[in-house]
Amino acid sequence: MQVCGIDEAGRGALAGPMAVAACVLNAGISGLNDSKKLTPKRRKELFHLITQNSRYLIVYFSNEQIDELGLSECLRRALNLFKLYFAGCELLYDGNQNYGTGVQTMVKADAKVEEVGAASILAKVSRDELMCAWDKIYPNFGYKSHKGYGTKAHLEAITKYGQNEISRKSFVIKNFQPSLELF
Repeated sequence: MQVCGIDEAGRGALAGPMAVAACVLNAGISGLNDSKKLTPKRRKELFHLITQNSRYLIVYFSNEQIDELGLSECLRRALNLFKLYFAGCELLYDGNQNYGTGVQTMVKADAKVEEVGAASILAKVSRDELMCAWDKIYPNFGYKSHKGYGTKAHLEAITKYGQNEISRKSFVIKNFQPSLELF
């Protein structure tokens, strides 16, 4: 039975979508690993190899969907979709919670199982590209560098400019109160 690896990117970000990717490799690809352990250049190289040598699906949940449904429900929906799309495969999700879907989980699977590493790369590269596009619309927020995560620079931008249309309004940042809300 083929393994379908699943991982997400943008789960803990304060802005932008969450990307959830699932991947079944058609051929071995050297160098697959947890996307966070690879350089951006290497991730992009592997992204192209993965897309040419696999069957994959990337699902995005907008900041509005995350605010409305919550992360757990978004992930549950993605896992259930992957169960249908990759029927007949053994699904393996990076983490320790399957959100009631019955999908098998493994902590740090993105560093241990090629297919999950591939999914990690698909999710991260595709989400990073979206955040770079948002950086052109909101250059004062620095999305190109921090990809919407809660860095000092991002928090300073929120303090100075307020939230914008891709901010996750439901995310509470300890000891932080933005000065104004634009949307």
